Order: sequence, then C-alpha cells, then structure tokens
Amino acid sequence: MHKSYQPLKPATNKYLQKKWDQTRYEEHRNKLSTARPIVDTKGIRTPAHVQLKLKKLQLQDERLVTIERDNRLLSSKLSDIVRSKGLVDHRNHYPERSLNAEKRRDELLQVANQNQAIYQRITARESDYRRQLWLDDWERVVRRHDDIARYPRAVANKQPALTSSLPATLYLLDSDLVLIICLSTA
Repeated sequence: MHKSYQPLKPATNKYLQKKWDQTRYEEHRNKLSTARPIVDTKGIRTPAHVQLKLKKLQLQDERLVTIERDNRLLSSKLSDIVRSKGLVDHRNHYPERSLNAEKRRDELLQVANQNQAIYQRITARESDYRRQLWLDDWERVVRRHDDIARYPRAVANKQPALTSSLPATLYLLDSDLVLIICLSTA
C-alpha cells in the first residue's frame, strides 16, 4: 500500500514517509482529544439538597411503613382464619322477597278488573252489523254471477265425476272451456 501513497512533500522513501505522516496524524488526534477549552462551559453544579429531594424520600418511607403495617395486620388475620378454620356465621337464613310485591299484585288485580269490565261492556252491546243482511246480499251477488256467466254453476255440479280407471285427455279450447274426452276400454 505504501507504493500508492502520495506524500505532500517530496520524499525518497515512500514507506518511511507514510509511517511518519501516520504517526504525526495520530499525535495530532490525541492532542485534539486531550485539549482543554479556554472558556469554561460546564455550568454550575446542582446543590445536593436540591438533587436528593429529601421530602419526597421521607413521604415514600412513610408510605412504605404504612403498607408494611397493613400487610402485617392482614397476614395475622389470615393466619387466625386458617388456625380457626373460619367459624364465622356468614349465612343468611331469611327468604328472599320483593319489596314491591304487594304493589305489583294490586296493579295486576286492578288491570284484571278493568279487563273484565271492558269484556262485559263489549259482550252486552249489540252489533251494529246485521249478519242476515250480509247473507242476503251475498246470495243476490251469487245469483247475478250465475245470470251473467256463460256456463251456469248448476250444470257443472250435475255432471258425473270421472273415475281414475278411465284414461282421459284434456283439451283447452278457450280460457274458460276445457274439453275432457274419456275413452272407454270395453
């Protein structure tokens, strides 16, 4: 690598010149790293009483003391329970009941009485609609329909019913007229 080195000053031996330049450069870097500035820029030191925050430490210690005391009390209570096997009467032997059951029962009776009164009023009243008039009107409509129809209903009811033993062929002649041809096998 020393053969490709280009020194700043002319030199007879490139290898030695490279070594000397390298050592000079390292000395320069060391001097730069150990150099001290003329102006002090460190800043002032913070006082110890501000840095420690004694009041905060005191409050934290007090909190830890109360927590330890509570833990000791709880552990002693738990050990008492384990030793005595928990013979505390904690069962409630009274039946559960609703506080507003009477009010709900009274409201239910009141609604039932009102429903009964409404039912009696409805059944006591005569209907405004007369069923016989409706039936008469329907018979009149059926008679008019039979009068207007191309094939009366009475003729269709008088025809004999086809039996399933006879083969039949259906022909649709018109939208209302169907021709049924039965062929006898006899």
